[in-house]
Amino acid sequence: MKRTILGCLCLSLLILFPFNLLAADYVAEADKLFDQGGLANFEQAIELYKKALAANPDNYEANWKCARAHREYGDTAKTEKADGWKKICAKYGKEGMNYAQKATEIEPEKPDGYYYYGLNVGIYSDGVSIFTALSEGLKDKTQKSFEKTYTLDKMYKDAGPMIALGRFWQVLPWPMRDRKKSLKYYREYQGTEYFADNIEVHVYLGELLVQIGGKENKAEAKGYLEKAAKSDDAFYKVRAGELLKKI
Repeated sequence: MKRTILGCLCLSLLILFPFNLLAADYVAEADKLFDQGGLANFEQAIELYKKALAANPDNYEANWKCARAHREYGDTAKTEKADGWKKICAKYGKEGMNYAQKATEIEPEKPDGYYYYGLNVGIYSDGVSIFTALSEGLKDKTQKSFEKTYTLDKMYKDAGPMIALGRFWQVLPWPMRDRKKSLKYYREYQGTEYFADNIEVHVYLGELLVQIGGKENKAEAKGYLEKAAKSDDAFYKVRAGELLKKI
């Protein structure tokens, strides 16, 4: 009986091993494409992550990285104003949420799945509108995902959870928005080593300070926005210029 059980276990391992190895190969190849950036590379990376998941659906790394690639594909389409970018954001954001959710189920005490779930909701909202996303009950899920990531590791992805929560509370429509909470997270992020070179957050914080109003806030905002307006980032450069006109 013991030999029979042992034989079955060995057979199972022999069957599963090639699939796990294949999944790892696909993930490694996808990672290289992802690191190169650009819509075409993100799209190819997604297909490879999907192949990895076809070989091993419970591969945690492939699930969260597939979610990450979906988010970057949608975000790049938006910032580059690709044809049909709103439809792209809606499609890839929705799919990315599913892969991220799967990752949280496989490894509930790791931050990756929660973080990319929230970011994919953001991309999905860019495509369908924030009001549609809210009507689908995504506000609480997004908040819990970002707060869980913050609790697990607030320095994850260069202190990304601080940015995510700051932006989350900033963009919600009234009466859900909370600019004081938003400013609290941005101020915390300012204390990290990453703030100085993050043009995206300079624009977000500048925008928030303009929204809050007041002479001192606008003066501070002007500094951040002027820096962003001189950057090489075309998308945030334009946005900074638009906000400077409001000061």
